[in-house]
Amino acid sequence: MALILHFSTIPAHTTSFPPRILTAPRYRTSRRISCTLTTQSSDLTVDRRTANYAPTVANNDFIQSLSSNFEGEKYRSRVEELTDYTKRLLESEKDQVTLLQLVDTLERLGLGYLFRDKINGVLRAILSSYNGGTKTDLDLYSTALLLRLSRQNGIMVEEDVFSRFMDEKGSFKASLCRDTKGNLSLYDASFLALEGEPILDEARAFSTKNLKDDLKGSLQEELKNKVVHALESPFHWSVTSLEARWFIEAYGKSEDKNPKLLELAKLAYNMRQAQYQIELKAASRWWTNTTVPHKLSFSRDRLAECFLWGLAMTHLPEYGYTRFVLTQASQLITTIDDTYDLYGSIDELERFTDVIERWDINAIDKLPQYMKMICFALFNSANELAYTSLKEQGWNIVPCLSKLWADLCKAYLKEAKWYNEGYMPTLDEYIENAVISISGSVMLGNAYFSLKANITDETLRSLVNLPEVIKWSSLILRLCDDLGTSMEEMSRGDVLKSIQSSMRDNGSTEDVARQHIRNLISDAWKKINKDLILESPFPRDLVDAALGLGRMSHAYYYRGDDGFGGSRKETFDFFNKLLVQPIPLDH
Repeated sequence: MALILHFSTIPAHTTSFPPRILTAPRYRTSRRISCTLTTQSSDLTVDRRTANYAPTVANNDFIQSLSSNFEGEKYRSRVEELTDYTKRLLESEKDQVTLLQLVDTLERLGLGYLFRDKINGVLRAILSSYNGGTKTDLDLYSTALLLRLSRQNGIMVEEDVFSRFMDEKGSFKASLCRDTKGNLSLYDASFLALEGEPILDEARAFSTKNLKDDLKGSLQEELKNKVVHALESPFHWSVTSLEARWFIEAYGKSEDKNPKLLELAKLAYNMRQAQYQIELKAASRWWTNTTVPHKLSFSRDRLAECFLWGLAMTHLPEYGYTRFVLTQASQLITTIDDTYDLYGSIDELERFTDVIERWDINAIDKLPQYMKMICFALFNSANELAYTSLKEQGWNIVPCLSKLWADLCKAYLKEAKWYNEGYMPTLDEYIENAVISISGSVMLGNAYFSLKANITDETLRSLVNLPEVIKWSSLILRLCDDLGTSMEEMSRGDVLKSIQSSMRDNGSTEDVARQHIRNLISDAWKKINKDLILESPFPRDLVDAALGLGRMSHAYYYRGDDGFGGSRKETFDFFNKLLVQPIPLDH
């Protein structure tokens, strides 16, 4: 029987918060083992690979020990007071630039979701005035801020708002080079570009060069920190909760801070963290109860890291069920991935793929014992989600869910055969398969159904045919993963990755190939932005989940490290900030 989770019945812990910080273990090298396993017909000796992975950032015992003080009516009541105060600020402020700055501050503090309707109204009112010709004196900073905030909230503003800042050659005016504040705003806005927007492409190049040049000079400390952070982690490409934590701490040091907004941000963050702890405990109990992490030692136990993926995709308080479903799916994907990459023989993998494609519990008898365990865990989890969908929305989603999982396994099998046969795919062949094998379609399919959005025949058909928003977020995940893990994965015996395929196709150096992959990632973001800014067949919450998937890809992998492997220091930092350490209050 699969676990039925009711968050309202999970007991809250109110003991004092543990003052501890996790530290990262060292990564261990790969090795090969010879294993004897029992099947229905005979005993086979199989030469199996294993990565001998580093341990998870937090095991079940540590997870169950987490607690928070930030629960109870006292904090909820104070948040309501501060929320009302902020709404009055939004309603009473008349200066348009000040309003834009207030909206930007709220969104960077991680509070935008509390004021979504009011923010939308503010932006539309400013745009109406701007388009009507009564407000034409916005400077570069304010114009870029207006475009970025509008596009972030699904309101299209054309790139030609920057035309008056450009010269007759189509370049930004040289007089703007030393406007650090304006260039920083322009830089942030450029990441909301769509395909075919040369002004925003120019804006990215122009602002990036100017900001790097400014860092060589003497900037005021607060502005310098903002520039360094933006160049390292562009706002639109950053995980919402991690960016909020960074900005709350930076805003607290600002001379211009509003103490009440800062208090609201800290309380809301800490209360969400307390909720996340409860959800993580439930997910960890589920995973422990499957016994898979104890009996299948070849596979990565990544429950805590998988929860971070779900949190990055759906951070809003009301989506606890979605985070649970995504954590389940992500951990099962990880186990299945290790089965195809490392442990299973081709014969076993073909049989496993056939069972998943048939979605037939009776067919698992032909599998070895370890694969039976994986199948039962997968069927229980997926069928529980399907039952919830049928019960609450009247839709049978099993055909769609089972096809998503089957397509993933078939893509894994193709890669396993490539490796077994010594086949080296071209970059195009690799990407065509990799946008499926990276598992984004399964993750976002699970997100869609667990968000309990309005299901239609059209969306069900679209989901199994890799819609654009899923395709491009999956490509970002795959390529960012390759930037961070390709050499380690190949050393464990995996197929060529995008970087090596690009080098082989084009005869280029690794540095040139890596830059090509970064360009492909940037192009994919432009295509995702289309679903954010223009009309999408999917609800906004799913588009946000796709954005979150891409953002976590950057956090884990983009700078050339393997965050998910468990060896990277930043992963422990993510876990501590999001799930262990609250932000200290000022009183």
